[in-house]
Amino acid sequence: MAEPGEQLPEEVLALIFRHLSLRDRAAAARVCRAWAAAATCSVVWHDTTISCDCEREGTLLPYLSACLDHVHNLRLEFEPSREPSRRAATELLTALAVRTPGLRSLRLECRGEKPLFDAGRDILDAVHAICRAACALRHLDLRRLPFTLDDALVLQAARGCPELRSLFLDNCTLVGSVKPDSVLELLEACPRLRALGLHLASLSGTALQVLAAPHRAPFALLALRCACPEDARAPRLPEEAWAAVRRRHPGLAVELELEPALPAESVTRVLQPAVPVAALRLSLSGDTVGPVCFAARHYGATLRALEVRAAASAELDAALELLAARCAGLREVHCFCVVRPSVLHAFRAHCPRLRSYTLKLTREPHPWLPTPVA
Repeated sequence: MAEPGEQLPEEVLALIFRHLSLRDRAAAARVCRAWAAAATCSVVWHDTTISCDCEREGTLLPYLSACLDHVHNLRLEFEPSREPSRRAATELLTALAVRTPGLRSLRLECRGEKPLFDAGRDILDAVHAICRAACALRHLDLRRLPFTLDDALVLQAARGCPELRSLFLDNCTLVGSVKPDSVLELLEACPRLRALGLHLASLSGTALQVLAAPHRAPFALLALRCACPEDARAPRLPEEAWAAVRRRHPGLAVELELEPALPAESVTRVLQPAVPVAALRLSLSGDTVGPVCFAARHYGATLRALEVRAAASAELDAALELLAARCAGLREVHCFCVVRPSVLHAFRAHCPRLRSYTLKLTREPHPWLPTPVA
């Protein structure tokens, strides 16, 4: 151990400790008083990622108890099918609700598969508690939770977190349970909201009118997932409402994700010329060529990312080449089927801002990794 005069300054130790796992931070805190002070200072904990799978069971909360007040931005990973991981996540969220009114950002990520018929009530109850207590919460990301999110959660966020800037509810679930009226209350209660992720069925023309209001703060991102039966039955949103939102927020980016549950007639209701689509992810069980051609004709000025999961065909190759020629602003294109060489050439020739692509000319073992553009 270094002599006191040779000890690194606390601010340098803190910058080092912030990159350690919780287990290693706890070990560092037991070395000496100076290290303990550095390991528990606010700089270390301001932005924190915790994996409930990697930390030693039984040591998570005891060590964190002295540091919870310093956690402002938390990314929490856990595996719902493993009881110790799930219990640790639930206990940590519950403790945060009691101790951390200053929490600014919370992102939950599930790893692995969730048990069948698991509603996730323990985790969702803990998220409810967070929304009741963390009045300064600005960012809540639940996209990686595999549980059904409902009106009660949205209304709790609306009433308890008026400073919200982003809320993502567009998760992988077979049932859409957030009603449009709840989204309306959320928009009214959180006037500074800038980014929102929803299932399509949760969005209404009235919500678009609220977003287009003259007093509305700038709105930057609307992520829409179309994956469950409710989304397939959702009515077509008025073209004039989209146009009004686009005029009010010229920088608005819309991300559309269309899943296999969406029938062809629903796809035509979702894809509208007035929507400023910046990212389009197609994983349809039916026709994919039509949506790609539609995007080429109508989203040339806005499209920045395209992902396609479909069977290879000459028609799809031709549609991709058309899109490459008309969407010069593309940054990413990922096609998870084999394409002909002319497709790759078209994107390299017509899209000067392309940063990465997945365009395979021959079959390769999965996973297919993107190719960065130098």
